[in-house]
Amino acid sequence: MAVLQLLIRLPRPMGQVWPSLSTAEGLAAWLTPVDVLQPRLDGMVTLGELGTGRVTAWDVDRIAEYTVDGGDRLRFHLEPDGGSGTLLRFTLDSDGSDGSDESDHETATEQRWSSRFERLTELLAE
Repeated sequence: MAVLQLLIRLPRPMGQVWPSLSTAEGLAAWLTPVDVLQPRLDGMVTLGELGTGRVTAWDVDRIAEYTVDGGDRLRFHLEPDGGSGTLLRFTLDSDGSDGSDESDHETATEQRWSSRFERLTELLAE
C-alpha cells in the first residue's frame, strides 16, 4: 500500500473551498467528471477515471473521503489557515498495483495529484 500525503494552501476560506471537494460540479471543475455523488456517509460515488465506490468519511465543511474500486482512498481534510485561507490535507492510500516500478509509480502519482491541486488553486484564485 502506497500513501501519498500533500498539504495545499488555498486562497479562500473553508466555506468557499468545501463545494470544490464535496459536490459533483465542484469536483468536475478541477479533478474529474462525477457521474454520481451522494453527499453523506456511505453514499455512492463515481469519480470518472478514478472509479466507483463509497463516501467513507463525511464531516460537512471539513472532511470528505471517497474509497473507490481497488481500495484506493482519497481523503480531503480542511483546516483554517490564517484569516482568509484554507489548509487542505490530502491523503491518497493506493495499492499501486499497475505493474510499474514502485518508485516510478509514486513519482508519477505525486506529479499527477500536484497538477490537479494546481488547477484547484487556480480555480479558487479567480
